[in-house]
Amino acid sequence: MTTEPSLDLPPAQQARSRRTQQRILDAGTALLEEGGTEALTIAAVAARAGVSVGSVYRRFGGKDRLIAGLQHAMIDEFRADIIRRLAPLRTDPATMVASAVAGLTETFEAHERLMRVFITAGTTDPAVAQVGSAASIDAGQVFKRFLEPVAPMIDAPEPELRLDVAFRLVYAACMNRVLHGERFESERPLTWRQLTDELVDAVCLYLLGTSPH
Repeated sequence: MTTEPSLDLPPAQQARSRRTQQRILDAGTALLEEGGTEALTIAAVAARAGVSVGSVYRRFGGKDRLIAGLQHAMIDEFRADIIRRLAPLRTDPATMVASAVAGLTETFEAHERLMRVFITAGTTDPAVAQVGSAASIDAGQVFKRFLEPVAPMIDAPEPELRLDVAFRLVYAACMNRVLHGERFESERPLTWRQLTDELVDAVCLYLLGTSPH
């Protein structure tokens, strides 16, 4: 399976065509969530979307480009979601850190089923991994930009490095949870909410030297 970072899909000029394209994307997303890339066939997508096989081919040209389209659609939703959660906030530093951590973990939780598909696909497909890496770096920039007002309060030679490592810590914990579930590395149960709370404590201590609680 090989995807393309740039799709150059033909523009859907009319409302009906746009609705058809969205039905195809929705059907493909549902199939990926239910059965991964193996469940995604052009025939299955067409049947699920209620369109002809030819209609899917005309818009996406085949399975690889359809998967690329689905990955880009998911990334667009993820980016919009994290930007919404990390809107500018004027408050105390600990609350800002808590908001940044929770914004990231909650976005991962909201998209975990489909993200699991693309994370798994990226382990064997360099093109999927490349697109995923670019999206991850972009998420990191949003996270660090949100926390820029906190940087002067970080007691370290390189505050920007601390912010980058804080993002990496939360990102890695979320990726592991998405890919492996709650108890892969420990028998102790830990919900998303509990994981978020503990990460908030850890990141506040790392950046500010104090817990928010």
